[in-house]
Amino acid sequence: METTGVRRSLTWLLLTWGVTRLLLLLFVFKVYVFPGPDVTSDVSVIYQGWYDVLRTGTFPQSDVTWQYPPAAALAILSPALLPFLEYTQAFFLMAFAADLAALLLLLYAGLRPGWRLRGAWVWVAGVPLLGPTVYSRYDVMVTAVAVAAVLAAARHPKVAGALVGFGALLKVWPALILVGIRRRSVWASAAVTVVVAGLFSVAMPGAFAFLTFQRERGTEVESLGSLVFHIARHHGWEGSVLLNYGSVEFLGPWVTMVSTAALALTGMAFGLLLLWRLAATRFEAHTAADAALVAVLMFTTTSRVISPQYMVWLVGLAAACLCFRASRMGVPAVMVLMACFVTVLEFPIWFADVVGSTPRGIVLLIARNGLLVLATVIGMRELWKATVRKPAPEVPVPDQAEAPAQEASASS
Repeated sequence: METTGVRRSLTWLLLTWGVTRLLLLLFVFKVYVFPGPDVTSDVSVIYQGWYDVLRTGTFPQSDVTWQYPPAAALAILSPALLPFLEYTQAFFLMAFAADLAALLLLLYAGLRPGWRLRGAWVWVAGVPLLGPTVYSRYDVMVTAVAVAAVLAAARHPKVAGALVGFGALLKVWPALILVGIRRRSVWASAAVTVVVAGLFSVAMPGAFAFLTFQRERGTEVESLGSLVFHIARHHGWEGSVLLNYGSVEFLGPWVTMVSTAALALTGMAFGLLLLWRLAATRFEAHTAADAALVAVLMFTTTSRVISPQYMVWLVGLAAACLCFRASRMGVPAVMVLMACFVTVLEFPIWFADVVGSTPRGIVLLIARNGLLVLATVIGMRELWKATVRKPAPEVPVPDQAEAPAQEASASS
């Protein structure tokens, strides 16, 4: 009976994945036009430009929009594996392949004894909620690596460490997976991978120019801090919204202060994670996945930039969490899926309202960012409850002076 139920669930899961991914491909190949601005232009204009530079043996160090670690070059160059296609077509298919790889990893984990398919369902449902943006950015490739690292952590620590190191060299954030891992072999493997890959990267000029470009970013219009300026624009704030460092950002009075506050919040998030790590005493098989989701939630929510593709990271980690039966991230995972749906409404469908700070744009941002804040708070609370032991209640000890009197009373 149980086998029949699993087969039926697997059939529906694969069917849903096939239909939704076909729709995504039809959108990015422009068989059908998705509402809002063209999200595929980054591939045809920015990525392809980087591709032409990277093929010469150097990083695009003169381009301030290049804000990625050295291994990101592999993702940008990956369409070369399909030389018979145009760059944009090949990139979409490589993103599709990464999506499929993540699904297969989640299925392999979910079908093992003691695991479940709910994680694969989160991935199948969450990715299409973000629309064609998923296949128009290389974040889905990074997320597939991160999912593999989280699922490997319990049984293959050295492999997990190498994957974390490689993921960090693709887009930094997978390094947060280490937060919930105690095995030294994972940390050592990750460190060796980063060092070795870093040495190879030094041979190419501009390998670490991204550090400067990333530091100089401002407050992006979709971030939590941007709500201050969306509302302030209706009360006489004299700043502007411009394309800056590869994203649409607020520029003007008080922007630097809000950006600094966002960095301070990120620092506080790091401090809270450190406090949790010092206080935690119960580490189970699912703890690494739960902690990774909470950590990435905290750093995404407090970031100066919350681009739509960042949501792919959260979907992947939420899916990895729910492969474990004992995971406590069910509610945060549902909130992440809800936030994905709101995200596709604010970008690309009604992005003009967001840029223009219209009431609809502001409501969408409050809803999306509010869901992320709630998911972060609930996730941290559940992680703390599951891993930090409560102090044992004190047993009252009778006063020594009263003890003889109590004994005399008892004997009489």
